[in-house]
This record gives sequence, structure tokens and C-alpha cells, in this order.
Amino acid sequence: MEKWKATRIMSKENYFNKIKDLPETVKQFGGLVLIVLIIFFSFSILNIMFGGGDELVRKMKLEEERIAEEKKLSELISKLPSGILVTFDGTDHYKLTDEVYEQVCKATKLIPQRAIMGANFLNFRAHEIYTINGNKIDETFVKWDEEKNKCYAGFTVSGDNVGVNESISVSGEALSFLSTGIDTRVYYIKNF
Repeated sequence: MEKWKATRIMSKENYFNKIKDLPETVKQFGGLVLIVLIIFFSFSILNIMFGGGDELVRKMKLEEERIAEEKKLSELISKLPSGILVTFDGTDHYKLTDEVYEQVCKATKLIPQRAIMGANFLNFRAHEIYTINGNKIDETFVKWDEEKNKCYAGFTVSGDNVGVNESISVSGEALSFLSTGIDTRVYYIKNF
């Protein structure tokens, strides 16, 4: 047993001596290969532990599509004339084509107080709660209905902040928009 240990120690020393005798460029290249392998295995282990690569790629693609769509809609808005944009005939305002109407609807995020007040007058209780709670809007929305090919806008008011346990949603068809050149806003909500 002692002889085997001694032989093994000698072979290790011979091995290290052989490595020491190698040219410097070979040692450097070997070190580089070793570092690359260590990095590769480290990232492999991290990928196994934290993974989610496919999910991350899917999320990144969705975000890229959203950004591209937003850029396309911004370009559309910049080309629209400033002022009131309508969806119906019989006015002097700029009439939107069906295709542009859908795009404007999808690009619109804002519902100004003027449109909210106009829709509130047709819903007395919503107007009452809106006045009681200090003109506070809980939520607004503008969305395109694929089935009906129409744009709907609305808002929710509640009296939670003044002790009235009531919440009312008012929504209707967005018939006109206001183009500022920078963005579009709902101008009129038909909720009757």
C-alpha cells in the first residue's frame, strides 16, 4: 500500500513537471479553454436553475410587437388633422374611414372631462356621485369591439371616498375624437 501511494505521488509530480515544461503559449491556450468551459458550465447551471428562456423570449416578442404597434399608431395620429374627428356624415368635421376609425380607437387612451360630463348628464345618478365625490373618476377605458366594429368608451365613478357605497359604470359608443396632433381623446360618448 505504501509503495502504491509513493508511486501515485511520483506520477503526480511527473505530471506537474510535464505541464511546467510545456511552452508558454500552450499553457495560456489551455487556461483560456478552461476559463471558457467554466463560464459555459456556470451559465448552463444558471439556466437550469432560473430557466424561463422560452417564456422570456415570448414576453420580449410580445413587447416588441406592442412597441411596433404603438409606433404605427403614433405615426397615424401625427398624420391626422387637428380638431374633431367624427364617424358619421353630415358635419364639417373630418370624417374617419372605417379603417382609420378602428386605428384611432385603439390609439386613444384619454377621456377628457368634457366627454365624461356629457355622458353623465344622461345618467343622473352617475352625475350625482361624480359631483359628490369631488369629480373623481375611478377608471376609464376605450376599447374596440371586434364583433360590432365599433369603439366603446366609458368610465366608472364611485362614492367610496365620501362614504357612499355605490359604484356606477357609464359606457357608450365613442362617436367622435379630438386630435391634438400629439394624441387623440374621446370627444363624445353616445350612451343612450
